Amino acid sequence: MTLRQEAKSQPFGVGDRLGAEEVAVYRWLALRRQFDLSRMAAELALDEATVTRAVDALLQVGLLQRHAEDDQVMRAVDPHLAAAVATAPLERAIREQQISLRAFRDQFAQLSSHYEEAQRATPAPLDTIPALTEVRVALDRAAELCREEMITVQPGGTRAPEVLKDALARDGEMLARGVRIRTLYHHTARFNSPSQAYVAMATALGAEYRTAHQLFGRMIVFDRELAFLPDHKGTWGAVVIREPSVVHFLCELFEHAWTEAQPFSDAATDGLEAVAKDLDRTILRLLATGRKDETIARRLGMSLRTTRKHIADIMQTLGAESRFQAGFAVATRGLLGDDPDDESADVPHGE
Repeated sequence: MTLRQEAKSQPFGVGDRLGAEEVAVYRWLALRRQFDLSRMAAELALDEATVTRAVDALLQVGLLQRHAEDDQVMRAVDPHLAAAVATAPLERAIREQQISLRAFRDQFAQLSSHYEEAQRATPAPLDTIPALTEVRVALDRAAELCREEMITVQPGGTRAPEVLKDALARDGEMLARGVRIRTLYHHTARFNSPSQAYVAMATALGAEYRTAHQLFGRMIVFDRELAFLPDHKGTWGAVVIREPSVVHFLCELFEHAWTEAQPFSDAATDGLEAVAKDLDRTILRLLATGRKDETIARRLGMSLRTTRKHIADIMQTLGAESRFQAGFAVATRGLLGDDPDDESADVPHGE
């Protein structure tokens, strides 16, 4: 937006900018102090109408000032002085808004103290936060108050880089305070470069990470007192649980999964073949229990398309045309033996 416009109540606004023509005209008049329309237009390679509009705009915002007795004499005004005058209404409005914002926050801070007092007196065992924005604020607040430990289950193979960046800043502050952080990922996270980089940086700060093929769902627990679970409606809301017995159960569930999980590493470190064989063995177990493709994909943190590709490769290897035949082949060949080193338990894997 340029300043080529008619007079208005506020001469300079947030979106206003000096155009190249106005800057050129201001420089010309600052050097010569004499208004000569034809000469100015010729030397600046502009038409006279454009020069006239530029001069009017500069007069409007106070960057030029005509001589009281001779309109052909113009003085360039110090830009700092002109800016102070032109932006005064805007600065005044900002100050008023800041005062209103502080008063608003102070009032809500007083209410917050009443809310926290009520929570300590009669803590609600369960609360629902409907919107993602509010969930993030609640998580940040819980992280700030966390004293000893945060445990997290993060299903899925990938997380957005911007999410990981925010998480690293939050987790870094907690680790600096001596808070222990443990996180469970799906094995598929080991194939994701942003996740690998995030885990490497957070591990260097003291966080701990493990992975498993199957996880029981997304969860965050602070100090074994406050748990966040996803809203089952899939709206990115959250359920906040404070009831001690329920939180204790969730922590025990985490500890069991943590014990069975493997330390986080990238796929190249463990070997692609070993990782893939472990994945196929897990899919076989889920197929044998009659799980649907969608359930298997969710349990493994994989896309439905990739999961079905693995299943198709496994069934082709088994020579099975149906789930029933695949289950029979698994049972008769002993492919789900407990010994992972038993060659009879090996199944050629797809990509």
